[in-house]
Amino acid sequence: MRKLALSAALVALAGPALATGLDIQIAGQANGTVHVELFDDVAPQHVERITTLAEEGAYDGVYFHRVIESFMAQTGDVQYARNPSEGGDMRRAGTGGSDYADLPAEFSDIPFTRGVVGMARSSDPDSANSQFFIMFTEYPSLNGQYTVVGEVTSGMEVVDQIKRGQGRSGAVAGEPDMMQTVTVTD
Repeated sequence: MRKLALSAALVALAGPALATGLDIQIAGQANGTVHVELFDDVAPQHVERITTLAEEGAYDGVYFHRVIESFMAQTGDVQYARNPSEGGDMRRAGTGGSDYADLPAEFSDIPFTRGVVGMARSSDPDSANSQFFIMFTEYPSLNGQYTVVGEVTSGMEVVDQIKRGQGRSGAVAGEPDMMQTVTVTD
């Protein structure tokens, strides 16, 4: 009985887990706010990275540099995927990251379905850094191969309007849509 009372007291002190989210204000061909609920309990290191970069303002003004119809929209290259007047180099978009070290994979059994947000990486499973993507549709071949960090809970109609890229690479020609501001929410 004493153990049960102590456990209940500890749970009460801890309180409910805080849910973290992002509000992403998108500008360009698509305009509006997308809300993403982040999965702190599934990918804590990746969620911490995304929220740190958002709080630092690193994602503000970053383009959606790779957008493939019936697949996903990728963004988050804080090093290169921004306006050249802000130090960006769109010829290298998708190859950059943040000043922080790459992250070890935090794979889960959450499937990649419409609205799921995953971390982009190279062929090395432990190479995710700052880039992430939002799924337009289900894509089972990604399941268990990429870290799921959250899902869009409102604004998917805005995601659907993001300017698409060309060819298999999905590189966006001209002026890509951008994350104008990214704000951490509780």
